[in-house]
Amino acid sequence: MTADTPPAPVTTPPTPAPGRRFLSRLGLRRMLYGFVAILIVACYGVAGYMGMGWSFFDAIYQVVITISGVGFGEVRPLVSTAARVHTMMLIGAGTLTYAFTLGAFVQLLTENEILGYLGRQRMQKQISHLTGHTIIAGYGRVGALVCDELVARDQPFVVIELDPERSAEVRALGHLCVTGDATEEKVLVEAGLEHARVIVSVMPSDAENVFITLTARQACAEITIIARAEQTGTPRKLRQAGANHIVMPAAIGASRIVSLLTNPGAVEFAELVTNRSSVAIELDEVGIQAGSRLVGKSISHSDLKRRTGVIVVAIKREDGSVEFPITGDEILAIGDRIVLLGRAANLQVFHREYGMA
Repeated sequence: MTADTPPAPVTTPPTPAPGRRFLSRLGLRRMLYGFVAILIVACYGVAGYMGMGWSFFDAIYQVVITISGVGFGEVRPLVSTAARVHTMMLIGAGTLTYAFTLGAFVQLLTENEILGYLGRQRMQKQISHLTGHTIIAGYGRVGALVCDELVARDQPFVVIELDPERSAEVRALGHLCVTGDATEEKVLVEAGLEHARVIVSVMPSDAENVFITLTARQACAEITIIARAEQTGTPRKLRQAGANHIVMPAAIGASRIVSLLTNPGAVEFAELVTNRSSVAIELDEVGIQAGSRLVGKSISHSDLKRRTGVIVVAIKREDGSVEFPITGDEILAIGDRIVLLGRAANLQVFHREYGMA
């Protein structure tokens, strides 16, 4: 498949409407049947007493105190055999319908607990099989956008969200989600911290992001941490806590506005590269590993543009220095990282040809 070929449509089974899904629960259906049965028994009792000459109010009051078992005295003396037989049948039917409805209610509660437990177990099993995934702490406005981008790039991730309602929202979208406080180490571990590649802390509170960063760094020294910051003094605290990268949405927005004012052409090109919906051009960063065919060769000698269609934009040396722009004479070494620009299909060719991560 080329980059210009639209992907085949993905068909998913129709999802039942929320109301139908709710009514499909066995315990709830039994409760509804129980209420209908109680109503039928009540109508039978009222009709029987009214047939014996009782008023409607006296009949319904007698039915209520009889089938509820409150023990009040009869509205009228039950002297006739018909009245006594009718009352005994009403007691028996009322007791059965009440027992049936109560049992259905208990079943509904138990069913909810069991389904919740099974859902959590299934989710934990899926998380335990993940490696190299991303953990997103906080499913707010920024967290939701991060999830959308990861879905578009087919990258595995787990969301940590404290609000149960929002967690249910995340699961309804088909995402893995752990309900809990991301500042607690056990919750991070539950989200697969030991096998994760990156944790993204995008809580609206800077204090929470600092605490999450500190907890994650102490629990896993090797993980990459990307943290959100709002206040100008927060980046320094996040770096001290162990964050690898810090993103300030307000600062990025202001910088982009200024760029649009002063250099709109460059911004349009950047959007062309980063916006997957318009054209499949991407930036990628890959590392030079031991055994790579690129070790010891120059960019021009490797002829990557002709072989794979990608352009080497910059080289990040192992000592942290960056070579940009490049001349083509730079020699690649183990530990270097090269920044590539190209269409998605060409980047796939590069990875396939050189087997680099």
